[in-house]
Amino acid sequence: MKKALMIVALLLTVGMVNAQSDAKAKEILDEVSAKTKTFKSMSADFIFSMVNKEMDINEQNEGTIKLKGQKYKVALPGTGYEIYSDGNTIWTYMRDGNQVTITHVEEDGGESIDNPASIFSIYERGFRSKFVAETQEGGKTLYQIELFPDSDEYQVTKIEVSINKSTLMLDEATLHSTDGNLYGIVVKKMETNIDLQDSDFVFDASKHPDVEMIDLR
Repeated sequence: MKKALMIVALLLTVGMVNAQSDAKAKEILDEVSAKTKTFKSMSADFIFSMVNKEMDINEQNEGTIKLKGQKYKVALPGTGYEIYSDGNTIWTYMRDGNQVTITHVEEDGGESIDNPASIFSIYERGFRSKFVAETQEGGKTLYQIELFPDSDEYQVTKIEVSINKSTLMLDEATLHSTDGNLYGIVVKKMETNIDLQDSDFVFDASKHPDVEMIDLR
């Protein structure tokens, strides 16, 4: 589930292109990335889904993400999972068991797909993109783009993204994982440059009485 939460963050801040991408897709994603980098902070409400047809799994949960520089918080209240990072430390909280695991950022894959704080460097390498179509949906004009990894580093075979043409923000995305799961995001609400406190990105043990702390630092 932790990886799924990090995939949420990846999809919400998608902008992964490199020189091998087709010109149309690269132009769009470069614009998305450039715009995203101008924001001091971001917050989004979304619907997260996980589908595995072979195992007859079709789950949906609502969630939230907050981003501020290298800090982030991702939460799926329906599953009881929350991940906090202040840029140096990561707290992974599981409501079932009332347990939090603490690690250093560098020990948790600081340059991997699992860390949303590194998204703005990941976009510069590792994926090829293909422009598929420009479509109309729900009164919106959407760019449909597919992303393909250059290696198996990210455990992903393909990412399909829909970008709102007028806002240049992510509208919807589906990640095809090598484990057979399809992870999806539908963005319900997105806010930028909002007032987020540094304390928002630190796990507060006082709010979880008797929490078990597993410190792996």
